Order: sequence, then C-alpha cells, then structure tokens
Amino acid sequence: MDEINSRFFGNASSIHSFGQSAREVVDQARSDIAKVLNSKPSEIIFTSGGSESDNLAIKGVAEGILKQVQSLSSTRSGDDNFKPHIITSEIEHHAVLNTVKELEKERKIEATYIAPGKNGVIKAEDVERAIKPNTILVSIMYVNNEIGTVQPIREIGKLIEKINLQKQEKNKKTHTSYSVLYAPNSSRIFFHTDAVQAPEYFDLNVDYLHVDLLSLSAHKFYGPKGVGILYKRDGVKLKHQIIGGSQEYKLRAGTENVAGIAGMAAALRQVESRKSKVESISNLRDRLMTGLLKISESRINGSIEKRLSNNVNISFKNAEGESILMMLDQAGIAASSGSACTSGSLEPSHVLTAIGVKPEWSHGSIRLTLGKDTTEEEIDKVIEVMPGIIKKLRKMSPLKN
Repeated sequence: MDEINSRFFGNASSIHSFGQSAREVVDQARSDIAKVLNSKPSEIIFTSGGSESDNLAIKGVAEGILKQVQSLSSTRSGDDNFKPHIITSEIEHHAVLNTVKELEKERKIEATYIAPGKNGVIKAEDVERAIKPNTILVSIMYVNNEIGTVQPIREIGKLIEKINLQKQEKNKKTHTSYSVLYAPNSSRIFFHTDAVQAPEYFDLNVDYLHVDLLSLSAHKFYGPKGVGILYKRDGVKLKHQIIGGSQEYKLRAGTENVAGIAGMAAALRQVESRKSKVESISNLRDRLMTGLLKISESRINGSIEKRLSNNVNISFKNAEGESILMMLDQAGIAASSGSACTSGSLEPSHVLTAIGVKPEWSHGSIRLTLGKDTTEEEIDKVIEVMPGIIKKLRKMSPLKN
C-alpha cells in the first residue's frame, strides 16, 4: 500500500497516464478478488466496508424493485399496492438489521425476522416457511460476528434457487415474463449473505454457496480499514445509494481508494493461502474454552460444533461484562463485550437475547477472538488471570449466586 500511494497516486477514473496506471492496480485487484470468489471481475463492487456493502445490497434490491414497479404501474395495470417482502434473521449484524428496520419504518417493505435455535443457528426450513408471494430478498449472515455460529448458507441458497426455478417454470406455462415485477408471484427471490466473518475459515465460492450478493470487509482478514466488497451476480438490479460519478459500474460514486483496494486484494490472497492453519487455531480456541469453563457458573454461547474456529463467546453468571473487559485490559488482554460495534451499549446483546440467554448471564458475556499470531502462552495467560477477575467481580456484585 505504501508503494502504491507513492507510485500510483493518480485518480483511477482519469484518462491521463497517471490515472490509467492507478486503474491497472484497481483492475488487477478486482481480478484477484474475483478468482477467490469464483466470480467475474465485473461482479465485484468496491465499497467502504461491510456496512456499506450490506446497505447497497438490501436497499439496492428493495428500492430498485420498487422503482421498477412504479415504472411498470404507470404504463400497465399493475399492482400499485405491491410491497416487497424481505426475510432476515434476529441475529444479523446491525448493518443488516437496522437497514431492514429503516425500510420497514419508511413503509417501503414488510419484513420477517427468523429466530435462531438455542444453538444460534438458523434452520433452512424456517426460511422456507417465511417465504411469501411478494418475497424479493433473503439476507442471512454466513458467520455470526458475536457468537461465531455458522449458518447453512449453501443449503438456504440451494433452496431459494429451487423455488426460483419452480416460479420460472410456472411462468413459462402461464406465458408470464419471469421479470414482470409488478406481478408479485413472478418476482425472483435474491439471496444475500453478510460474509464478513467468513474469509480464511470458510468457502467463499459464490456458486458453491448459491448466493446472489455477498458482503466482505477488508479489516476482518488483515486488510486495511475502510474498504470492502459487494459481490453482485450478473442480472441482479440494484439502485445506487451514493450519487455522484459513474464509478463501480455506476453503483458506487466516489474516487477509488486505490491503495486500500490493492491492500484488500493482497490480504484476501494471503488468508486464502493460510487455510491450512485453521486447525491449529481451532485447537487453541478449544484450549481456551476448556480452561475458562473450569470457572464455576460459566457457559459458552452458541453451537460448539457449528462455530468459527477463532471465536469464544463465554458468559460468567453475576459478573458484569464491561468490568471484565476493563480488568482484562489492565492485564494486557484485549476482549470485547458482544460485538465491537455495540460494546459501548449497556443493553444486552440482541444475539444472546435471540438465543434465549437470560440477562444475568448475557450481562456477563465477553467475546475473545484468536488470530494467526495467537500463541499458547497468550491463551494460558487468559486462563490464568480470568478466575481471579471473576471472583473479585462476584464479590462486588449486588446479585447473589
């Protein structure tokens, strides 16, 4: 990135040689990322990160379809009252949940929020049961950012693909155009996954996953902050959310962050080549969980089997989470309470609430995540200092065990 900032400082949208040199860097990065996702380079949209990618996917689909419905309704006898339906889950990142809720509040859509099991995993059959004639989009995260549970994305993707094919066959028999969006029964269901937590650990092949839209954020796989990806399958129509120039196939205006994009591509290439280290990280995670569960009245949140290899989300009954974090920080250990995006909130985690964790447990939850440089010594240090911290906080707690 330092080299690119010093050598390729031109605007990648300019036609002069400095700009075209920068354009080559962006194009190469797009090509490299497309290879990892098994997509076309033209299906890769660069954004500022996972939150923007989620917004562009969800708002882009919903508002794009509403725009087409309004256009068709003005020229044909369509359904003027058509309201798109979006399916998501109760444990999504706030970039998805709050986007869907905002569209609901604006009365642009109706929404269904799928509840997970107590293990934090969404069932594909629950998604199927939630589908309505006016369903246009399903958005289910690949891996939960708080408790690390892995969702059956491939299974859900194949299910939606099957339903779409059935609709297509039905429309052929009735001589109805598959793309007639003003007729709710004819509309295709698109499938989006927030895959921000998945790189390095899980398959990102979009055809294997059967997804139409996929969000990534560079800083989650050792890339720079402030840059991300939205994969958009050919044929998916989106309404742009940032207005300006015609960058990113007219879907995301703004001068390209050339160094950030190149850094993201380099990071993604590296984590893909490091997948052989996943087992060793899993072993360290298991060592950490085993050690911490020796503390009385502790529990792991979410499935153990269907879990991200580097995630430990653990609750200590009647010990306040924020205080645990502060005392860990004093010991040189960085942890978070719930997700990093909401760790400043005193509200219980919406994810833990969704899987039925009671307040006396959820308020004492922390998240510890491991990385490529985590050592056994670091794991052992956490196991060593945690019992004293919990004991001290429980003595201070007004609640009794």
